[in-house]
Amino acid sequence: MLVTLKEILTKAKQENYAVPACNIDNEHNLRAAIEAAEEMNTGIILNTTPVANPDLESFGRIAVDLARRSRVKIALNLDHGKTFEDCLLGIRAGYTSIMIDRSLLPFEENIREVQEMVRICHALGISVEAELGHVGVGEQYHTDGHQAFTRVEEAVEYVKQTGVDALAVAIGTAHGVYKGTPQIHFDLLHELKDALDIPLVLHGGSGTGDENLARCAREGINKINLSNDLKRSAIENLVKEDLSGNAVYQLYPLLAEGFKHKIKHYIRLFGCEGK
Repeated sequence: MLVTLKEILTKAKQENYAVPACNIDNEHNLRAAIEAAEEMNTGIILNTTPVANPDLESFGRIAVDLARRSRVKIALNLDHGKTFEDCLLGIRAGYTSIMIDRSLLPFEENIREVQEMVRICHALGISVEAELGHVGVGEQYHTDGHQAFTRVEEAVEYVKQTGVDALAVAIGTAHGVYKGTPQIHFDLLHELKDALDIPLVLHGGSGTGDENLARCAREGINKINLSNDLKRSAIENLVKEDLSGNAVYQLYPLLAEGFKHKIKHYIRLFGCEGK
């Protein structure tokens, strides 16, 4: 069933676990993610981005239709909506959550633009996620992994003024492939959890390591974004097979199987199986 991000994450916060937010970009891994959630009897979040899915309306409608038919709760989230137009396209396509990313803007400007999107989305029953601080990229981890962390005092004021339903925080992760070892600032996570009454989100989950992610799920994070790890698992599952002859027709099923396998691993790791 198709539900809002807020509905899934409110339960996760109350019961202290995290939900995988899986970046999908085609019908095969979309179906694989839903199957993983159904087999593990848990809600799940499906992320799409304007970069990977430039035709948001067409792909969004496919995802909405499949999510509605599922027997578990599924939220469809527009990830990193960097323009007003992309966010509105997500709304029109039926997304139940919009992640509006204004993390590179000055604090007050970030607040103003997010306030506008919250006003629109809440009037339509759609959840809003935003980011404070800035999660950089793994290839520049020597700099991006050690700056632009979320400040607790600013986060309190930000949530109060914007009314967002979930907040992505910068505590030491980065997007993509890390060059260097991820260093998660759990002390900062604890402070943010204690100070805020909404679910917290971790971007850049891939490559962060099972130990770090399991601890994040136990200690305050309720949504963990995953992309690179899922795609790598899909490819690994494909290349280990002999695709000679007619076996080549198993190309997409093998990719989907690897994708699903990794999602099920993270469902167990984050403590949301059966939830």
